[in-house]
Amino acid sequence: MRANLSAAAAVLVLLAALAAAVYGVVRLRGRRGIATFAQRATYEVLHTAGQAAEPLRAGLSPASAGKAVRHLRALIGAAGLAVTDTGSVLAFDGLGEHHRGQVLAAAKRAIGTGRAAVLGSGELPCDLIDCVIRGAVVVPLRGEGALAALSDGAPAPGLIQATRETGRWVAAQLAVAELDSSRDRLARAEVRALRAQISPHFIYNALTAIASFVRTDPERARELILEFAEFTRYSFRAHGEFTTLAEELRSIDRYLTIERARFGERLQVRLQIAPEVLPVGLPFLCLQPLVENAVRHGLSRKPGLGTVSIVARDAGAECHLTVEDDGVGMDPAVLAAESPVDAGEAGQHVGLSNVDERLRAVFGDQFGLVVETAPGAGTKVSMRIPKFHPGVRAGRAA
Repeated sequence: MRANLSAAAAVLVLLAALAAAVYGVVRLRGRRGIATFAQRATYEVLHTAGQAAEPLRAGLSPASAGKAVRHLRALIGAAGLAVTDTGSVLAFDGLGEHHRGQVLAAAKRAIGTGRAAVLGSGELPCDLIDCVIRGAVVVPLRGEGALAALSDGAPAPGLIQATRETGRWVAAQLAVAELDSSRDRLARAEVRALRAQISPHFIYNALTAIASFVRTDPERARELILEFAEFTRYSFRAHGEFTTLAEELRSIDRYLTIERARFGERLQVRLQIAPEVLPVGLPFLCLQPLVENAVRHGLSRKPGLGTVSIVARDAGAECHLTVEDDGVGMDPAVLAAESPVDAGEAGQHVGLSNVDERLRAVFGDQFGLVVETAPGAGTKVSMRIPKFHPGVRAGRAA
């Protein structure tokens, strides 16, 4: 009886082992079925292209070419690959580096004609006995440089087509890099233009107001001088396209402190700021011009008391900002018809179009300014800022 039980137990153990083995095989086959050969090949190509794209987005340079050339050679499947600009070989990977001079000469010709070239062994003479290079395919890159794929045999149609297509893809990455660079230069130029629009009248009036306290209230004059110095320091800081809402509000507070010294009790300020949105990043000098416009165009022309309201609300994934004044307002049709140049010349709402364009460029067209105004009804300017957005890194003020 005991022997029968032992035999049965052994059989059960064997069956369990077989079941585990079968389960493992089935599971392994199931895993293998998750991705086909074509899918894995597609993934490898996309992964390699992504590794090459990142450095190329910085433009064509020795550094970017050096980081991308290995991945580009893998995409093409060439024995060797050179990346050139218009006058030098920026980077080389693989076999045939001793052909640099011949490759560069062929690259210059391809860049000059704008057409790809296929080189045979006769065009790549070599004194090295063990040299395996027998041909090359040279493709120009938008007039900025070239790719030269070297082959250990006569260039086959597959290599020619792969080099052409990779060249087109690299040219597209360089075009995106140029676009990003142009956008960055434009953004910096727009900030410089906005700084240039800081009213000379404000500077003159601020200094006049400070001077009026020098004898009657020297301590107040000293405080205003410091506020004015910090305001101009922030407005003319030398670095950073972005800032935080907290930094922008600190600069606005300095501006309003100086303006209240001028207007006295005529200028009232109402703040409603949610603490949660203070760290939110936004374009530099994005909110401040709206407050300056409210004081300069809305309230300075209004007799009696005037109020500027600044509200920052937490709206989930967004921060909602409004700057509102109960001043003289203006005709919406006139506001819509004004170009930035006209606005500057007429002194009307300087900086609104600048801020609107920068918001749309950074966050998208759905994040532009919304302006509500009418003659005698004041002006309300609203904007929405995403709390988190790729590429927005709020820098510290200088």
